Amino acid sequence: MATLTVWKFDSATGADDAVTTLEALSKQQLITVHDAATVSWPADAKRPKTRQLHNLAGAGALGGMFWGMLFGLLFFIPLIGAALGAATGAITGALGDVGIDDDFIKRTRDEVTPGTSALFVMTSEAVMDKVSEAFAEQKPQLLSTNLSQEQENALRTAFAA
Repeated sequence: MATLTVWKFDSATGADDAVTTLEALSKQQLITVHDAATVSWPADAKRPKTRQLHNLAGAGALGGMFWGMLFGLLFFIPLIGAALGAATGAITGALGDVGIDDDFIKRTRDEVTPGTSALFVMTSEAVMDKVSEAFAEQKPQLLSTNLSQEQENALRTAFAA
């Protein structure tokens, strides 16, 4: 079973710094990374910058469509206004079908704000004590949602490139 987690950092560069840690953990086979992306939101920027981490993505990567829809829903669509309400509802429904619910979306939107950053990563087979120890110095806040195998398969199907 895969886990989609969001690690929030109290600086705009924290998520990018954490990528190095995640790469090291992956190379040591302490975690399997299926896909990952970062959000960096400088304090003076109107919107965050997003980036899919192709170098960490495994063969079953979700692809840019998934990350684009998720980040659009989290950070960009709320800025566009009510004109796209129907589209927002459709996207929310599609993500809900694969285990990303309104609570996850709201919490992530509320927590990832200007001056912060986040690492979004889909993983499995994590050696949790080693992963926690590796990230301890960076002091991230963990927001997460667990996906069942059925939800993971639906996610891969829905957002296959």
